[in-house]
Amino acid sequence: MKKPYELIHIETATPKAPESAVMIIYTGGTLGMVYNEEQALVPFDFQNILDEVPSLRNFNLKITVASFNKLIDSSNVNPKHWDDIAGLVEDHYDEYDGFIVIHGTDTMAYTASAISFMLEGLNKPVIFTGAQLPIGAARSDARENLITAIEIASQKLNHRPIVSEVCIYFDNLLLRANRAKKVESVQFDAFQSENYPVLAEAGVIIEYNFSALRAFQAETELKVRKNIQQEVAILKVFPGISKAFVEGILSIKGLRGLVIETYGSGNAPTEKWFIDALHKAIEKGILILNVSQCMGGKVIQGRYQTSKDLQSIGVISGSDITTEAAITKMMYVLSHAHSEEMQQSYLIKPLRGEME
Repeated sequence: MKKPYELIHIETATPKAPESAVMIIYTGGTLGMVYNEEQALVPFDFQNILDEVPSLRNFNLKITVASFNKLIDSSNVNPKHWDDIAGLVEDHYDEYDGFIVIHGTDTMAYTASAISFMLEGLNKPVIFTGAQLPIGAARSDARENLITAIEIASQKLNHRPIVSEVCIYFDNLLLRANRAKKVESVQFDAFQSENYPVLAEAGVIIEYNFSALRAFQAETELKVRKNIQQEVAILKVFPGISKAFVEGILSIKGLRGLVIETYGSGNAPTEKWFIDALHKAIEKGILILNVSQCMGGKVIQGRYQTSKDLQSIGVISGSDITTEAAITKMMYVLSHAHSEEMQQSYLIKPLRGEME
């Protein structure tokens, strides 16, 4: 069976044996674009990466690029692509000290969150990065994002990786992947992590926040959980939401899980038809996870009267989880927890540091 990627080995022309080995997984996205002679954007040939980013020669690294044969606009990303990314890490886990995933920014937080759940027992850095401007543009943020992501992915302390989790590196900040959201479409600071501290900040030096980083766990082994469920949906509550709309979402054939985006600390309409519709869905075995529409803060069901009914019918509190992490965690849990009790248990507790 033909593999969905091509391996490209980069020679950094250093006379010394490489200190670390890093694999770059290129899925597509703005970072990997350059201007051709007609000034049209075309995909970059990573065979020529040292011409575009000559400072990579300063690293004493073994660098291999796994470039997807069919590059993806991140708006078209789906769980099959997540399987491909996770599979690459699985196939080459013992060969490399760290992995970089170059990905479009629009759905990066979804993919990175999904990969964090799929890579159980991960003890190496998997760092997602991208750019707001193509690598071929004069003011591009692509070079700095890529160079620093590679440096972080290759760094060790006491012969262990400093970072041993899935992250997003963007605009000088290293963030836990399943805590990050895209918040900006035209500025370079595209991602934020409102409910969890920054893992590292790159300036003249890279300053790591060791208290926030996931601890290296020597006893764990990597287990890759592919083929995650897609029978899930997101329902965003808004003033004037109709009975027909809610019931339409809940009547989707095969629906197994619903993330409901509520107001503030988990509040929603208290109309009888709304609560009844959710209750009937839960009685049919549909898991419903409550997350806040707010960037910061968390769901506290029962704090106000407008969330007590949700609590009483069995809606699960998502605490301070992001929507991106919530929906991908729901997919993962429905795939790999085989009883309703186990699924509920997994949803209310942190699995990869995605929630309190």
